[in-house]
Amino acid sequence: MIIGGLMALFSGIAAVAKDDVFAVTRNYVFEFDLTGWGWIHLIIGALLTLAGFALFTGATWARVVGVGLAGLAMLANFLWIPYAPFWAIVLIAINAFVIWALCIAPSPSEN
Repeated sequence: MIIGGLMALFSGIAAVAKDDVFAVTRNYVFEFDLTGWGWIHLIIGALLTLAGFALFTGATWARVVGVGLAGLAMLANFLWIPYAPFWAIVLIAINAFVIWALCIAPSPSEN
């Protein structure tokens, strides 16, 4: 979860800092400014990273927040596909794995 969050954080920084890093598509249904998408990825990436570190405490709330944030990150990356197709699909797969891992892992009270 921390790795996926950092990847989203860095792609958000790249989109905010320099708009010509990504290919801009025309007539895209979810047409935000690339800087807007960068801020979305920056915020989600930072929250994912923080929630990933919170998982080390074994808190149940961190697992619930992690599943929710990973779902939001999957949605954001699906909408990000026209700008960076390969990395968006990689991040979707990482977030799907994060959701799976958080849902099947035993809770700390079961150990």
